[in-house]
Amino acid sequence: MGSSTQDTQDTQEHPVSTPTRTLSLLTPSGRLTLGSLLGALEPMRQRQDDAFYGIADLHAMTTTHDPARLRAHADETAALFVALGLDRATLFRQSRVPAHAQLAYLLECVVTTGELNRMIQFKEKGRGVDSTRVSLFTYPALMAADILLYRPTQVPVGDDQRQHVELTRDLALRFNRRYGEVFTVPEAVTASDGSARVMDLQHPTRKMSKSAEAPGTVYLLDPPDVVRRKVARAVTDGEVGPDAVRADREAKPGVTNLLEVLAACGGSADGLTTYGALKAAVTDAVVAVLEPVQRRYAEVAADPTHVAEVFERGAERARTVTEPVLAAAASAMGL
Repeated sequence: MGSSTQDTQDTQEHPVSTPTRTLSLLTPSGRLTLGSLLGALEPMRQRQDDAFYGIADLHAMTTTHDPARLRAHADETAALFVALGLDRATLFRQSRVPAHAQLAYLLECVVTTGELNRMIQFKEKGRGVDSTRVSLFTYPALMAADILLYRPTQVPVGDDQRQHVELTRDLALRFNRRYGEVFTVPEAVTASDGSARVMDLQHPTRKMSKSAEAPGTVYLLDPPDVVRRKVARAVTDGEVGPDAVRADREAKPGVTNLLEVLAACGGSADGLTTYGALKAAVTDAVVAVLEPVQRRYAEVAADPTHVAEVFERGAERARTVTEPVLAAAASAMGL
């Protein structure tokens, strides 16, 4: 990330910190998936005391998007947050809390082009295209603002987001040295139970994606017959025999993924010797997990006013928490 040894060791005691605070934002770039549920939403549901859970709608604008689809995906995500019982936490939409965009600009005045050029996601999304939106290049500064505004000491992330938290740490350390102690330096923490590793059923070496309709992705609102069809078409391999159903991520990524999905959904592979039996068990387990979510979603979606009120209350609290941090950063920089 371009930081020196001194940078990474220069973590000092900060005047304000929130050791127990939890922060997580999900981008409404598509529909939430089974991977979203097991890897992010379930852990969020377990941690709701002093928790801020947001819909990162500004991040969804870094690539070409349809405004109506963005709004629909954000609305669906909001209703699912409430349906999953996350409303003991503070729920908000990123765009309704102005400090996110405002602090992002201040951090753009701290980060360097060399650091942004090294960000893996920018390289991946920009590969093979002549030009990208400037926001795709600079959005790590927005992600850093998302984190630093709430002064958490720990940020739960997947492995693909760890680089962003490392950059956030570098920016916080640099800002504090140059302008004074304003930010808490966060630490990235990853769930250790493996639940975040829910892979695409058709391409088991990559995670399920919510960014586009994909035959290997199970979405939270997929009806049972769609789940059954997707699992039935899941990639396995040609091995037969009593030991065919076994976990081996290198040699049998598709079978391993099905076994991990089964376990994460509360099922058991005991006694399963054929891929057909494994897929049937996975289907039953996934449908059993999704059914109560979908039933509650139908009830919540029927009352959009309630969802809007929950998120407006959350945005008001988020504004109350973030505005003093933004003011402190602006003042420290001479504004």
